[in-house]
Formats: sequence, C-alpha cells, structure tokens
Amino acid sequence: MTKHIAILGSTGSIGKNSLKVIAALGEEYRVTAISAHSSTDLLAQQALDYQPAYISITDDANYTSLKEKLGDYSGKILSGPQSLIDIATLDEIDIVITAVVGAAGLPAVLEAAKKGKTLAIANKEPLVIAGEMLTRIARENDAAILPVDSEHSAIFQCLQAGKTSEVNNIILTASGGPFREFSPDQLEDVTLAQALDHPTWDMGPKITIDSATMMNKSLEIIEAVWLFDTPVEKINVLVHPESIVHSMVEFNDGSVIAQMGTPDMTLPIQYALTYPKRLRGITNRLKLDELGTLNFQKPNLETFRSLKLGFEVAKKGGSLPVVFNAANEQAVEEFLAGKIKFAMITRIIEHCLEKHDTTECETLDELFEVDVWARRQVIEFIEQKTSANI
Repeated sequence: MTKHIAILGSTGSIGKNSLKVIAALGEEYRVTAISAHSSTDLLAQQALDYQPAYISITDDANYTSLKEKLGDYSGKILSGPQSLIDIATLDEIDIVITAVVGAAGLPAVLEAAKKGKTLAIANKEPLVIAGEMLTRIARENDAAILPVDSEHSAIFQCLQAGKTSEVNNIILTASGGPFREFSPDQLEDVTLAQALDHPTWDMGPKITIDSATMMNKSLEIIEAVWLFDTPVEKINVLVHPESIVHSMVEFNDGSVIAQMGTPDMTLPIQYALTYPKRLRGITNRLKLDELGTLNFQKPNLETFRSLKLGFEVAKKGGSLPVVFNAANEQAVEEFLAGKIKFAMITRIIEHCLEKHDTTECETLDELFEVDVWARRQVIEFIEQKTSANI
C-alpha cells in the first residue's frame, strides 16, 4: 500500500534530501504535499518535478509569484500560515515530515498528531518547546513520533536492541563544530565566516551556528528526554569529530550499541519513512577499512556553556525550554545580521533564563507568549549594550 507523505519545509536541506529519498524508494512512497515559506523558485520547480497533489506557500505575499512559475502544474495551491495545517492534516496523508525552521510549524505538527499521523520530526522545536504537549497528544491519538535528526535516529535504532527500561545511558555524539579545541577567550574573536565553516556537515546557517556554539546538542538533550521517556540524568554527550558514530546506547548489562554511518542525512530520513523495514536506498556506504581512528572526548563545558545550560533546562522543564530555544533563535539571527559577536549568543541566552520566572504552559498560546517574551528580551538586551561592550 502506498504511503502518502507531506513535507513541511521542502525547500530546506532536509526537505530536498527527503524528496530524493522518496523518489529512490519507488512507487510505495509518494510525495503528496510540499510546502515552503517564501522560496517560490525552488518550490515551483519541486512541484513540477514531483507533481504533488498539494503545495503550500505560507507567505501570502508570494502566492501570485508562485502561481506564475508553476506552468502546467495541475495540483492544488494553498497559501497562508493555515495552509501548513491544511496539508499536514489531509485525510490521505500517512507521514508528515516536519522540517520547518523555528516555531512556525508547531501548530501543524500538533494538529497532525491529533489526526494520528506518523510524524517524522527533523526540526527541534516541536519537542523542545512543546515536548510534554506533543507526546501527550501523540499518545492519545496513536500518532507515532519518529526522529529524523541523525543523533536521535541513531538512538532510536540502537534501542531496537533492548527495552527503554534496560537503558543505563544514552550517549549523544557531537562533532564539536569548528571550535571544539578553542578556549573561552578564543571564542571572543570568532568571525561569521569561521562560525559558518562546519568541518563535517553541510547545513543551513542557523543550525550551523547552533553546532558552532553546541547549542544544537543542548536542544537534542531536551528532545531526547521526551522522545525516549528518559530522565536527563541518563543522557551524556561525547565529542566525536569524525561524525561516524551518530550516537550510542549503553544498556544495564554493559553492552554499548552504536549506530554508525557516513555523515549523510538520507539514512535517518529513509529509516523514519520505512520503519520498521530497512530498504536499499541512496545513502553512501561506510567503508570501515578507510576510517582510521575514531576519537571521543568529553566536551569542554567552560568553552561551550550552552551545553551546561541545556542539561539544566532539561532538568527544570516548564517554560524554560521555550525561553532557551527562542532566545537562541533570536540571538543567532542577530549574529548572522552582524549585530553581535559570536560569544554574545550564549551570554544573551543566560540573561534571558535568569530573568524568566518559570511557569507551566498548558496551551499553544501560552507557549507563544513565552516565545515572544524571550525574543523581546534579546532585542532589549542588545539595545542596552554599546558596540564597545559587545
């Protein structure tokens, strides 16, 4: 039976790789709906190449431009923020790949969970800022949550070797980014070009900066708590520069199961789509005889203070993960715009966490209120600082 797939964020790195994976899997997997926010040229080309029944452009201002570029496309065109929810909840959709950067895709993810869809989650925000809400809704509606993020996919695959109750430790691996050998003082002079020059992965600018600060690993700690129903005390991080071992699970009997592969997102994408099956795909094969040495080391928490914050935020919970995520997003945006230095990203996040009075967010509106508050704190903090102080 054909599996119909919606890709929320088809023009980003995950979206483009998902289209390649689905095309290679054959007739049993079909791209039925795709979406983008404003990338009309690429979205139009994807619509013509893959002929999904539905396409969504969430920025209304780009609707006319998109329509003009679609030529003989015969599917249905939706527009506006609501269109993301519309395609995620279509009756014919079986799997929703969530790859929208930021919190914008969260309402669609929650609504898809209410419809009992299988969620292949590639972006961190749904589980970081709404982990309790999303997992509860998924449980109540028999919606499966399958990780696409390479580290969480690795853990998920390793867990097939045992029960969650038998886990002693979950070990998230991290490349360490371009600054893994830096001291805190060296981070003060990091340039934008240096921060965007990741040694292993080819990713979008936001997640590349998150890797450079190791904020991506901090967010993954929070995700892992919800994905695997595991206390934060059982989660560890090791720096692994080669990015071959994507993560590991240590069981109570002392066995450590690792998932290895080339640094290629097509494998975790495919596993989420075909689970529990393993099918031949387009992922580059790992050549063990050419690997040489694999290195592992503990991360320097003095250099990467965001990692220490991640453990603290995961433990305290409540609205803190919302502040953590939103403050980081806004700070990274300011850094990419040249308004702050690299080292200020973590300082700003710390400032927002210190100012926040933790609450329990029970509704989506409450989550977004905290999100807006955190972003405003970032902007106000930067405005209060002189360029000399920054």
